[in-house]
Amino acid sequence: MTTNDTPLALIAEDEALLARSLKRQLAEAWPGLRLAEVAEDGLAATEQALALLPDLLFLDIRMPGRSGLEVAEAVNDDWPEDRPLPLLVFVTAFDEFAVAAFERAAVDYVLKPVTPERLRVTVARLQQRLAARAPQLQAGDAAEQVRTVQALQAPPEPPPPEQERIKVIRAGVGNTVRMIPVADVVCLEATDKYVNVVTTGGEALVRMSLRELAARLEGEDFMQVHRAVYVATRRIRSATRDELGHYSLAVDGLARPLKVSRAFAHLFKPM
Repeated sequence: MTTNDTPLALIAEDEALLARSLKRQLAEAWPGLRLAEVAEDGLAATEQALALLPDLLFLDIRMPGRSGLEVAEAVNDDWPEDRPLPLLVFVTAFDEFAVAAFERAAVDYVLKPVTPERLRVTVARLQQRLAARAPQLQAGDAAEQVRTVQALQAPPEPPPPEQERIKVIRAGVGNTVRMIPVADVVCLEATDKYVNVVTTGGEALVRMSLRELAARLEGEDFMQVHRAVYVATRRIRSATRDELGHYSLAVDGLARPLKVSRAFAHLFKPM
């Protein structure tokens, strides 16, 4: 809970009318709930969440700046270790397929327009989860929530046949297709709609989601160390912790250090 033991909620919604309606209905359904100022876009939502450290996040799926799913990823990535994770509620106008994805991942959601009856169900569920929540973030919790949110962005598909596994990455560089053996890859970094494939000999962009590419690579073990970064495990030389508790990796074949987000810091704590 927040410092005065009453839960704090942050609503992120770019449509002012819907934001006011949700705020009013929450106040009626949960009189003891404190409500922060509404964040009007995804970037503001991320900034306010990490500044206020609310207990609950109501996130519109489609917002300027960042989607609600991207906000959830970013917040989980940088959430402080001494606080329990915020409970997530996605506000969506998605079709039945997307709703099924939320239910499969056991993530709370409400459909637009939000109705008092459905919101009361969500409030009851949140109250139960808050009561059962551990007082501090548990090792691996943030990483697990990051993966859950990433899975919502690309609902899981059946594993590809063996012949679809990737042994050589084909990266377009101008009019040339560069053939990159998986064994040469140092790390993979998500950049907007592309993945930056970093090797000892340079970098190349591939138009594929980071999650899909990492899952299909064959012959090399990759570890997720940030919501947007996977690194070849055998190339990790050491992990250094600074005075703020942040880890950075020294990686063979990479001149710069690689940042580890707080969500994945537990992977590098001494045994």
